[in-house]
Amino acid sequence: MELVIVGSAGYDDIETPLGKVSGLLGGSAIYSGLSAAFHARDIGLQRLSVGIVSIVGEDFDPDSERKLRQSGLDLRGLKRSVLPTFRWSGRYEGSMDHAETVSTELNSLSDFNPDFPSGWKNPEIVFCSSASPKSQNSVLDANQEALVTALDTFALWIEEDFHGLSEALRKVDIAIFNEDEVNRIGSDSNYMVSAHKIMSGESLDGGELVGPGPDCLIVKRGSAGCVCIHRDGVITLPAYPTTKIVDPTGCGDVFAGAFLAQLVPLRGRIADIESIRRALVHATVTASFSIESFGTDAIANLKRGKYRARLDKFRRMVGII
Repeated sequence: MELVIVGSAGYDDIETPLGKVSGLLGGSAIYSGLSAAFHARDIGLQRLSVGIVSIVGEDFDPDSERKLRQSGLDLRGLKRSVLPTFRWSGRYEGSMDHAETVSTELNSLSDFNPDFPSGWKNPEIVFCSSASPKSQNSVLDANQEALVTALDTFALWIEEDFHGLSEALRKVDIAIFNEDEVNRIGSDSNYMVSAHKIMSGESLDGGELVGPGPDCLIVKRGSAGCVCIHRDGVITLPAYPTTKIVDPTGCGDVFAGAFLAQLVPLRGRIADIESIRRALVHATVTASFSIESFGTDAIANLKRGKYRARLDKFRRMVGII
């Protein structure tokens, strides 16, 4: 297994200026998994198997599972719980750059103990998406020989288990956060200051004496693009200038899934900053499609030709041929 994604799977209730929809397939592992599977299936990354490790309830719709299997995702790590499936409700207003959480029902996710199927241990890349720090640390401790480890987080975990999150950040190679998360963890209103404090370990629990954070930190800045702070330099990219914004939910997870899928051919050589830049270009373009419909439909139904046309256009925009 080349890429294993650990995180949430569930249903979302979303309200934006363009409408309100309930019961959408969602969750961090779902969005990032579908994104990575697209790159494996349609972009020519033949040596890429993508598996997700998550938990759902008995109420998880068979049609949802069928949709995931049809995308090419390996679901042997998707477990069932007697508790209901995780559910998140969110609202967007104005520019839709930020979500207002209306409610979070952990349900089955509160019972989540990540369990890798046989043969999945120590894959090339492990991505701990927005799961609890406890489960992230469990996964990272059990997969110390993975070539690349990465994580994302959620405001809930920053508030409720900062010690556990700090511990996980000291174990991973790459952290992928939105700007608000970076500033919360870094305790500063300037995301560059916050990022360096996270990477040095200064802002983590225990400070620099306990140890540094990740070698690479990617700041997702919504309509302002992304910034990658790497030990060997800084990469900045604009967002793709789309005029169709329907639902930003999962956009950051789609970004992460595409980015990590593009790292698989590097075989762990993440010190190559130009390869990181190329992966970020793919991530940016893939994420630009995810916001064009409610839920996961835009990514699940994305076609290679449409993707390639936008990728070529964006490469010309940013001067990468």
